[in-house]
Amino acid sequence: MTTHRRYDIDWLRVIAIGLLLIYHIAIVFQPWAMFLGFIKSNELMEDLWKPMTILNVWRIPFLFFVSGMGVYFAIQRRNWKQLMKERGRRILIPFLFGMLAIVPLHFLVFQHYYGLPIGYYPHPAHLWFLGNIFIYVTVLLPVFFYLKRAGRVQHYLSQFMSNPIGPLSLSVLFALETIVVQPQVFELYAMTWHGFFLGLLAFFCGFLCVYSGKSFWKTVMEWKWFYLALAMAFYLVRWKVLNLQSPSYLLAIESNCWILAIFGMGYQYLNQPSKVLNYLSEAAYPIYIIHMVVLYAGGLFILPLEIPVFLKFILIVAFTGIGCLGIYELLIRRNSLLRPFFGLKVAPKAKIVMEGEKAGTSGTAVENQKNQESTAFH
Repeated sequence: MTTHRRYDIDWLRVIAIGLLLIYHIAIVFQPWAMFLGFIKSNELMEDLWKPMTILNVWRIPFLFFVSGMGVYFAIQRRNWKQLMKERGRRILIPFLFGMLAIVPLHFLVFQHYYGLPIGYYPHPAHLWFLGNIFIYVTVLLPVFFYLKRAGRVQHYLSQFMSNPIGPLSLSVLFALETIVVQPQVFELYAMTWHGFFLGLLAFFCGFLCVYSGKSFWKTVMEWKWFYLALAMAFYLVRWKVLNLQSPSYLLAIESNCWILAIFGMGYQYLNQPSKVLNYLSEAAYPIYIIHMVVLYAGGLFILPLEIPVFLKFILIVAFTGIGCLGIYELLIRRNSLLRPFFGLKVAPKAKIVMEGEKAGTSGTAVENQKNQESTAFH
């Protein structure tokens, strides 16, 4: 089966990772930062949190949606053994390596910053996301391969997704999850049962959205402003009426409205190739793995400076972004020994170009197709 490169999904994934970095930096300037194990600035920016609360309800579910979509692309050219081998290489190995070698580094920076005893502590930390994805792939594998052969199910689902209520009705599943699990804080996803089951739903629904075919994408594109208006309405009620304390079932619905609007806008405006996208699409995964180390290192040097707090925030954003790209470009991308530990293929780009020329296609096209099928966040 032939699959077409979806540049919009790539762009949205890259943008989501960029927003994740800014979100984590914003936590540094909140009074409860240490509760989450973050370095905390002595000078706070609590007003910064209001816009962050928009991002907070959809950022993690969105990434799980995209990850589920990637499995659909992957199974078109793989059997279950090949898929598990590929996901083990691209997800499980980076997860274990990160837990043992990367996370302890930013823990060391944290200990040094607060004058705590220095110790080595392996921990999933922000990489819990990868562990969850590997579990989801393993658990849902039989369902995915059954659906691959179930043409009638695909037909009915395509019809269901052809009207605006179809995609929106997925919100019911997420609302029910909050009613059953009853999370104390909806936005607390990491290593909680709520985060696990919400992620499982988002992962599965992401697969179903792509599985349903073009009807889903046409619907979210045509109704994107409707979904966005609903999301904004839920947020304004949450902010102005409920003092940012909406019930979890309302947050679940708001979250899905944001996600559907984002998919619709991405499908219409971002589904175009770009050399910048080719680079950032590969860089996003390693940057996700290393960004906390760079963020903490930036905080270590920048937070003690006697400069305005807003400037500290800007400097840490710049330090984290430039630092992550620098480490990726100079240490990870060019090192065939390190690449597998960050979920990247070992084969150099030149080899991919040669393969493309032999096949009578451009090297870029071959690389793009392989990336579409196997990107870990996909």
